Amino acid sequence: MMTPRFFCPEGLVPDSDFLLPQAVAHHAERVLRLSVGDELVLFDGQGGECAGTLLAVGRQAAARLGPRQPVERESPLQVSLVQALASGDKMDWVVQKAVELGAVAVQPVAAERSVLKLSGDRAAKRVAHWQQIAVAACEQSGRNRVPQIGDVVSLERYLARPAEGARFVLAPGAEGALVRKARPAGPVTVLIGPEGGWSPAELDLAARAGCEPLALGPRVLRTETAGLAVLAALQTLWGDFPGE
Repeated sequence: MMTPRFFCPEGLVPDSDFLLPQAVAHHAERVLRLSVGDELVLFDGQGGECAGTLLAVGRQAAARLGPRQPVERESPLQVSLVQALASGDKMDWVVQKAVELGAVAVQPVAAERSVLKLSGDRAAKRVAHWQQIAVAACEQSGRNRVPQIGDVVSLERYLARPAEGARFVLAPGAEGALVRKARPAGPVTVLIGPEGGWSPAELDLAARAGCEPLALGPRVLRTETAGLAVLAALQTLWGDFPGE
């Protein structure tokens, strides 16, 4: 069984008896049913991790930590996912799996055909929820750096930002196989449309912003499938899926 891992955003104190944050203590004791003497791993998002042993549970839950181990499980490919808002729990699924697949950031955008509409406090609460999903995915997958979930913005507002690295927009029917594209020198961003797809105006806007059209074979993928398929393909071609 994999040693339980917990995110401690306030920072760690290696080689010490460390008081666990309340949320971590609750999860360890009430959810995972850990007890004194059980092993765990803590990370704070700054790189590396600390192995430890649970010393106490309850209100003063603590663990005895060892040194910070310089363990990194990040892909050499820095890929970000720009996901048009999707309905139901599809966004939860996309965020969770994108983190598992190595995305360094997930940016939700409001598209013309997005079924889900978010703004104000409702949008802020949903982003906070997705950020916690990203944390849990890091705990499960072994990542020690938590991807940032961006605030919900319009596609136009997102595309107005300065571009960093190569940007692809998924568009069924686009020409040019991914396998024949040269690996970009810097980071990669992929834009995924909503359930109804990008509108012609949005595709034109993306093209004028320097986004290269990209298709994944002859089939049309659902919005919750498309981004994950692209991430897996990119990790296979340019990332760390081939292994050593």
